[in-house]
Amino acid sequence: MAKTSNKKVNGTDDFLIKGGRKLSGSIKTNTSKNGALGLFCASLLNKSSTTLHGIPRIEEISRIVEIFESIGVRVEWLEKNTIKITPPKKFRLSNINADASGRIRSILMMIGSLIHHELKFKIPHAGGCKMGQRTIAAHRYGLESFGVEIATKDSYYEITRKKLRPADIVLFEASDTATENLLIATALIPGKTTLRFTPPNYQVQEVCFFLQKCGVKIEGVGTSTLVIHGVKEINKSIEYYNSEDPIESMMFISSAIVTNSKLTITRCPIDFLSVELLKLEKMGQKYAKSKIYLSKNKHTRLCDITIYPSKLKALYDKIHAQPYPGINSDNLPFFVPVATKASGSTLIHDWMWENRAIYFTELNHLGANIVLADQHRVFVNGPTKFKANQVNCPPALRPAMIVLVAMLGAKGTSILRNVYSINRGYENIASRLNAIGANVTLLEKS
Repeated sequence: MAKTSNKKVNGTDDFLIKGGRKLSGSIKTNTSKNGALGLFCASLLNKSSTTLHGIPRIEEISRIVEIFESIGVRVEWLEKNTIKITPPKKFRLSNINADASGRIRSILMMIGSLIHHELKFKIPHAGGCKMGQRTIAAHRYGLESFGVEIATKDSYYEITRKKLRPADIVLFEASDTATENLLIATALIPGKTTLRFTPPNYQVQEVCFFLQKCGVKIEGVGTSTLVIHGVKEINKSIEYYNSEDPIESMMFISSAIVTNSKLTITRCPIDFLSVELLKLEKMGQKYAKSKIYLSKNKHTRLCDITIYPSKLKALYDKIHAQPYPGINSDNLPFFVPVATKASGSTLIHDWMWENRAIYFTELNHLGANIVLADQHRVFVNGPTKFKANQVNCPPALRPAMIVLVAMLGAKGTSILRNVYSINRGYENIASRLNAIGANVTLLEKS
């Protein structure tokens, strides 16, 4: 059985950051957290073993490994970032690890595969980032169309199903995880299923490419309408490469801008960064792109992006996220530290998440001038200089990371407390930042 990738899960570690240093050289974009989670859940469809390459060793993956092992799935790390997943003949869903389940939201995507193994089962309520209420309506309504019933109890969901049937479904909202869940569910429902109003985001496409390799015919990959021709069974050894993470690319882009550095970020999934780069360009950011090449999954288009020191100005229009191909909702927070370097006032509208924008004001502890308009909108006034300070890590991945980005640009010594949120999504981030000129030290507590 696999070991979890990190010893601690309680978030008590701190980062000490000596900021104000220039970044330089090049840094490679890691493979994606969200892509990996979708692949994990889809692998449960396969009666045989699935080998996945490019799986980041992060806390989020540690939690799903714990969940898999608790229900009888054999998980083996073959190499540092290669994992082999072998499902049991009979799942032990009554033994599901409730603590690990309560820490991640991706457990919802396990429903799409588990309905093909059990007629009735329970899973704990999903966890993840603390950003207000997050509805499961798109999951529920879509799965109901297949013949699945989900009853919400105090601490768990009760899932029952009878005979599954193909369907023509309009998603209740453009949800990435709901789309993945329904894709996984329909893969083993023989016949033609159509999913409409689906966001063709990177993790959704990743699941599509994986299912196609499993023998499932899918039309419309990369569009908002998917037509899936389900199969009766998937029972063969599958090997698949997870592709790179556009959110990590954006984090490094933001770090280079905040530290006024020249930095090359390699293996960037350009199709999922194009609008972000256009916004930055209109703010005055200078950058260069290399020729396009393909990821190891043979589908995702990559390029190298070099960021140059630039003088920025605020945009007249607000910056807000949209379903792909708009600005990714996970990339939006990285515009906050960028906007502190721009002359003028930038309105950033985080309409997708309840309360996440409130965490953006944590940068005020580091010298930013950010005014909270309401729970979704902030005005970032610049340019301002970051100053060192101690800050408690927000309990949400991207807001936590933008505090670290800001500390890279703050002269002096800062301390970021309780960094579990960051470790959920970024592998060896301190050492990787240090390799390009940062000075980040892990302060472990007993």
